[in-house]
Amino acid sequence: MKTFCGRANPTTGALDWVEESEEYDYHQEIARSCYADMLHDHDRNKKYYQGIRAAVARVKACGKKVIILDIGTGTGLLSMMAVTAGADFCYAVEVFKPMAEAAQRIVEKNGFSDKIKIINKHSTDVTVGQDGDMQMKANVLITELFDTELIGEGALPSYEHAHQNLVQEGCVAVPHRATIYAQLVESELLWSWAQLQPAEVDGIRLVPPPDVGRCAGAHSVCDIQLSQVSPNNFTPLSPLCKMFSVDFSKPVSSTFQSHSSRFVAQSSGQAQVVLSWWDLDMDPSGNIVCTMAPGWTYQQPKMWRDHWMQSVYFLPVESRVTKGDELSLTVCHDDYSLCYLRKILYHQTTAPPSRPCCTCQAHMVWTRPRFGELNDSQRTETYIKALCCVLRKDSVCLSVSDGSLLPVFAHMLGAKKVLCCDHGHAGENKTPHSDYVNDSYFYSLDFCLGLELGKLYNISVLMGEPYFSTSLLPWHSLYFWYCRTALAGLLQPSATILPCSATLHMVAVEFQDLWRIRAPCGKCEGFDVTPMDEMVQQSLDFRESHEAEPHPLWEYPCRALTQSTAIMNFDFTECVPQQPISSQGSVPFIRNGCCHGIALWMEYHLTSDITVSAGLIKSITEQGDCEWSRHRKQGVYFFRSPWESSGDGRAGVSYSFTFEPSSGDIKMDFSFKCQQ
Repeated sequence: MKTFCGRANPTTGALDWVEESEEYDYHQEIARSCYADMLHDHDRNKKYYQGIRAAVARVKACGKKVIILDIGTGTGLLSMMAVTAGADFCYAVEVFKPMAEAAQRIVEKNGFSDKIKIINKHSTDVTVGQDGDMQMKANVLITELFDTELIGEGALPSYEHAHQNLVQEGCVAVPHRATIYAQLVESELLWSWAQLQPAEVDGIRLVPPPDVGRCAGAHSVCDIQLSQVSPNNFTPLSPLCKMFSVDFSKPVSSTFQSHSSRFVAQSSGQAQVVLSWWDLDMDPSGNIVCTMAPGWTYQQPKMWRDHWMQSVYFLPVESRVTKGDELSLTVCHDDYSLCYLRKILYHQTTAPPSRPCCTCQAHMVWTRPRFGELNDSQRTETYIKALCCVLRKDSVCLSVSDGSLLPVFAHMLGAKKVLCCDHGHAGENKTPHSDYVNDSYFYSLDFCLGLELGKLYNISVLMGEPYFSTSLLPWHSLYFWYCRTALAGLLQPSATILPCSATLHMVAVEFQDLWRIRAPCGKCEGFDVTPMDEMVQQSLDFRESHEAEPHPLWEYPCRALTQSTAIMNFDFTECVPQQPISSQGSVPFIRNGCCHGIALWMEYHLTSDITVSAGLIKSITEQGDCEWSRHRKQGVYFFRSPWESSGDGRAGVSYSFTFEPSSGDIKMDFSFKCQQ
């Protein structure tokens, strides 16, 4: 059965009605699920296997049958480990139907169907009894319900229900215990993602409006690959604090709780950020530990995982800490999220405050990387330099970007009038930055066109970063081009467009680890999981054979195997063309390595000689090392099968790109080319 679905087009801004199968959404969920990442995590798998063996042995040593409850079984891997370790029977619960069906095929393929029962339900709906899903309560509880924040996938309610209804009193649990750690730090880099900072514009200090500067911000976690943030980018103010532990072998509560850890400040500085991660003890003795700590905390070979990262929390206001101060850090949690009292540090005599929330709108509109982008002084200087080249005293400017400071800069640089077209705002509206400029007007695109602003104002400069909150892939920012086309009748014939053009770039890369999220598993810890590989591939093939997907590549190291190549140019001084734009060519491999895919990004030419990159921000090194923008996500096209490059230039990547103006899509195709 097919149905018509309305989907907002991030490039054209139009609402596209498309015919989709009723299975489309879950196929997309499977295709982008990154299940393979967990199965490629050998450290996780090994520690779980060790913990399961130990748990089964402890129960058998008491002369009891081993009955397993595996909540969130996924592929059934942990249940198969349990049976192999000697468990008598496993009830494996999986709520996502396609995955439950794949687990059933995997269990059958590995010969465990007589010992493992797949239950396609949420664990809170599972029944126990003669006619129930489980014939008896389990005495071993195995789960993998964790996210970066530990409890964000509903682990606590699931454990709470399981102990009340599905497992025996005194059951053995794998993992046995989880422990949350936190460290208070000063970090100019990370703090730039929390609050809007002052900026210098033409010798004048631009200070954020009071309601923005005083706002405590959003309480949601910022999860990142903290291993890619160098210790040089922060100063620890506290030791690593053990905040609290959860014993999963005992009844668990999902009610609101708070925990405090006292410490003596080990350095002086500005208390700004809390770094946090957790460990899993797979056994009661704590001898089998699976840690989420970033790579710079240990000496052993670095592990990599994308399904569990580290957490960054921001204090509502920064405060001065002096070495030797006796302080206390408090963390609160409900059933789904942690909050360091909105990441607050307080002296022992101070009562803990209530959880704060955003009052300035900015934290509701801008992502953490967007704050970092707006606070990037080098980037700000580049835009100011470009504006100085195009502005005159009689300039009437129209800005097309979401939550941009360009209108503020133009006003401070002497523009006669500044108008703002903020995507997504209906009618005349205040935006998080509108208090900067008292005599500017903020409109939606439809409102601009409806008012016929061209009759009211002689618009001489159309400007944009461009940035739009709906953009996912790099070329979605071409929405600026569509806006420019729609607004063409409002502009002077000689109006300046900033940026004047954009270029799509590509480079073939070898990923250090990111390739794992798309690589088939085949066998995992000795178990055949190919039915999962087939399920993922079927979903990738469901509508389109392949698509690029967004990733923040600064978090995922890679080596360039080809030169960076400009493949398509978009001229914003002209309207969007009627006909498609195509580009074909090839780039040779100049470094040896395993080519996993193509990295794609946009560069914006503000003027003929001033460019801003949303991808590579420095030249590729001789060894192929890449430094990526922390502010925007890049596009990644993964190859189904990697290509081994000798780097002698005889082999390369052939490419074909087509930009479809009617849809705003960019179709791409790649193949490997080898010269004889």
